[in-house]
Amino acid sequence: MSEPQIPVTNLKLQYERHAREISRVVEEVLRSGWYILGSQVKAFEVEFAAWLGAEYCLGVASGTDAVSLALASCGIGCGDEVITVSHSAVATVAAIERIGAVPVFVDITPGTRCIDPALIEKVISSATKAIVPVHIYGQPAPMQEISAVAAKYGLKVIEDCAQAHGAEIGGQRVGTFGDAAAFSFYPTKNLGAMGDGGAVVTNKTDIGAQCRYLREYGWKERYISYMPGFNSRLDEMQAAILRIKLKYLEEDNRRRRHIASLYDHALQGAGVTPPQEIKDTLHAMHLYVIESNERDSLRLHLSVKNIQTALHYPVPIHLQPAYNGRIKGCDQLPVTEKLYEKLLTLPLYPELTDAEVNRVCQALRSFSEGTA
Repeated sequence: MSEPQIPVTNLKLQYERHAREISRVVEEVLRSGWYILGSQVKAFEVEFAAWLGAEYCLGVASGTDAVSLALASCGIGCGDEVITVSHSAVATVAAIERIGAVPVFVDITPGTRCIDPALIEKVISSATKAIVPVHIYGQPAPMQEISAVAAKYGLKVIEDCAQAHGAEIGGQRVGTFGDAAAFSFYPTKNLGAMGDGGAVVTNKTDIGAQCRYLREYGWKERYISYMPGFNSRLDEMQAAILRIKLKYLEEDNRRRRHIASLYDHALQGAGVTPPQEIKDTLHAMHLYVIESNERDSLRLHLSVKNIQTALHYPVPIHLQPAYNGRIKGCDQLPVTEKLYEKLLTLPLYPELTDAEVNRVCQALRSFSEGTA
């Protein structure tokens, strides 16, 4: 009899861990009669901002909305160029184009898999207004270098932290380095809701105020729009659930990093590149993504052993049908394109048992050793 499948993620187990607390707060919200931007959202905004070490947090409807709203709150709009990467979820570029801005791609560095700051200046033009570094998989982008380039040219920096809840640089949590930051609370994230959700975070009073107006039709007072705005509001139920999960986030992240360390050990000498340890950074380990020249064979080997894997992502944004050939900089991404031939995501979530982690490690070793 084959062993049970180890999924690449398991949201049901996370719910079961917190079921009693979640059921209690959901009932409280339902009985309250207030379901949008109420006391739960306000409390979560305060708590998440404090957890990050930020001044302001504004709950919105999704991580994609958070990127759009963060940019718009920084004054970025139609025709403005925004420098970012093709190695990201498509949401990053979709959010930029949604507000009429123009994405411009630069390549990544092999170690971090994040934006290469040395390439940013080469694509800056008179239309450039912002940089959106993506902390991919939970690995912090090099914010000091990025911020230095931005300061030199008067550009805004909006951090895409959708995968980086709890990642750090020099002890400072990401999301607090730029002018603003965007977080996603999609269910699979390190801090995930049970539906969609997101947040804009900033230390700047004017940006925080602008975002507060923009997320709800440009209202400064109810029903009176002072500027064209969005409809992007975090609901009370998701905020209540996020408040429960936030209490466990540091513990969960420690478990993720422990599992990652076991994978690292199992992969020693296997001819596989694990996530790199970058000096002075703390990886949030949202995803454990390896690089293998035998990616497809390794994936099949793990599948036969009932271990699920995934591709994050199967195709870089600039080669996807909706964007192929039309994004500035798309012909200057050799590191990105080479990376996509090798990527493979292994199971990683706090509820993985030690026995399951051991099964994955044994399967990795057996592949490297050429045994069944």
